[in-house]
Amino acid sequence: QVQLVESGGGLVQPGGSLRLSCTVSGTIFGIYMAWYRQAPGKQRELVARITTGSTTIYLDSVKGRFTISRDNVKGAVYLQMDSLKPEDTAVYYCNESPSTWSWGQGTQVTVSS
Repeated sequence: QVQLVESGGGLVQPGGSLRLSCTVSGTIFGIYMAWYRQAPGKQRELVARITTGSTTIYLDSVKGRFTISRDNVKGAVYLQMDSLKPEDTAVYYCNESPSTWSWGQGTQVTVSS
């Protein structure tokens, strides 16, 4: 059973930055990885995905502000979030893409002045 542990969230003012980290108990070699988020009252959505060759795709609303990266040796995935907006407030999760592993606890990101 793969375990996912997300960290790095917090409270930040609009325009600020956060770097989220996700550690995976199993290997991520050969696996497409992604960050997802779920805001209160909304469905979980895919925010960013990275392939095994490090090709990336992003949700339109975060393009140019978020950057996903991976470290296969460490079994980790990262999400650098810059120019944060209040609408980015959500619980952020990592998982493979498509998401078939059990979800971790996520990390709360709150963007507010």
